Amino acid sequence: MQNTSTILMVRPASFQYNIETAVSNDYQKNITSISSAEINEIAKHEHDQFVDILRSHHIDVLVINDTEIPIKPDAIFPNNWISMHEDGRVFLFPMKNSNRALERREDIVQEIKDKFFVNEVIDWSAYERDGIALEGTGSIVFDHKSKVAYACISPRTDEKLFNKYCAILGYQPVVFHAYDQNQKLIYHTNVVMCVGDGFVVIGMESVVDEQEKKILLAQFKTSNLTLVDISNEQLNNNFAGNMLELKNKEGKKYLVMSLRAFNSLRHEQKQILEQFTNLLPIPINMIEDIGGGSARCMMAEIFCKKR
Repeated sequence: MQNTSTILMVRPASFQYNIETAVSNDYQKNITSISSAEINEIAKHEHDQFVDILRSHHIDVLVINDTEIPIKPDAIFPNNWISMHEDGRVFLFPMKNSNRALERREDIVQEIKDKFFVNEVIDWSAYERDGIALEGTGSIVFDHKSKVAYACISPRTDEKLFNKYCAILGYQPVVFHAYDQNQKLIYHTNVVMCVGDGFVVIGMESVVDEQEKKILLAQFKTSNLTLVDISNEQLNNNFAGNMLELKNKEGKKYLVMSLRAFNSLRHEQKQILEQFTNLLPIPINMIEDIGGGSARCMMAEIFCKKR
């Protein structure tokens, strides 16, 4: 199953600029012209509007409120610490930064268990003690139909642990390196690319190694994915790679993205995507600016079957 109609989202309590994660994420902006309290309120509004729009399209959203203590600036991005699979397995991932590790909450895992069939919880948080990170579906982009998983290596994505994860799931791993406008490794794979049902959106320009480009293109061809190649401008300044395709309860498919990403797409790119799916843009400017992440980061897919 490539897409799900059920996702987990976390409503922020302390959304703000995260100084810890900024070391490896050049997309974050430290805006000082407005207070942190105002930033948090705007982020809450953007989050709530996001949920309302998804629900109005008959997509099932499980919303969990972030706890005020301890402060977790990036709790709005739950896809980095948990993945929930069709076979009932739930993985908890090791995070690069200590204030992001706080986002893993037992009560959220318990709520998932209460509402969905969970056979096993596999907790890899102990890898943090050795400085090893693999940040969920931020680090990993799945092509579930072809059983292929993609990862661009960075301080937040350990190649050995990624390969171990793929071996457990029975997926073919594809690794590469992608660089931002400052020639720095891009922190998450889901910033670079998105795989939907029959298509892939990716910033090929960010992949500078020619052999890695060839491997990616060959895999897309093998998986029968139509390529939508986005520019560095679209990727780095507009989060056009950070999208997620969902389906609603009637099976209608939607490619969820930020309004900024949507506006950056060229007409011909939209035309290609609309052959496969319906485009669903949502405004989240403050979340993108402060958090350095976008629409896909806010949604953790739940593939486990409902009780």
